[in-house]
Amino acid sequence: MTLRLGILALIRPILFMLALVLGACATAPRSTPEDVQRLATEIRSLGPGIDPEEADRAAQIAYAYTAQLAKEYQITDPPLIHNAKVNKGLRPRGLCWHWAEDIERRLDQEQFRTLEMHRAIANADNPFRIDHSTAIISRKGETMYDGVILDPWRYGGVLFWAPLPEDTRYDWVPRAVVLEKRRAEQYGALLPYAGE
Repeated sequence: MTLRLGILALIRPILFMLALVLGACATAPRSTPEDVQRLATEIRSLGPGIDPEEADRAAQIAYAYTAQLAKEYQITDPPLIHNAKVNKGLRPRGLCWHWAEDIERRLDQEQFRTLEMHRAIANADNPFRIDHSTAIISRKGETMYDGVILDPWRYGGVLFWAPLPEDTRYDWVPRAVVLEKRRAEQYGALLPYAGE
């Protein structure tokens, strides 16, 4: 067992460097007008009363801002490798919650009358997977469950989007619910033991 751990300790840095080299070769494809139009169409289909101009603008911003953030975050690697670089201080930002926060903030600046932004977290209760955050856009007054996921982290600076029910990869929970549960757990851990 000790020999096995020793070999793993020797191989791990080599695998990490190989992943860095291979990941650096990847470049994010640019979006096309058709990509933007498909997202705009999906946003318009969220229900009656959505301003088509707002849907078009939201789609355009989602794609353009994803590309801008990919440059600002210095994305050159797959998401988990980039996460490691951020956590080691080698990149400024680019964790999933950074993407979600920045996309949400940028779209909220538009002060849409017919659209609304939400935040969600997946895997918060799964100790074997890392938490994943995303932004979601919906029709004004609807819940996140009726919206479209805007997830630029998932493919390393390439915007993934889908209606929330169609994203079977993650079990999304409202961010506020996850954070409240964590606060309650932390508060409970701080309370003195009242047992015998």
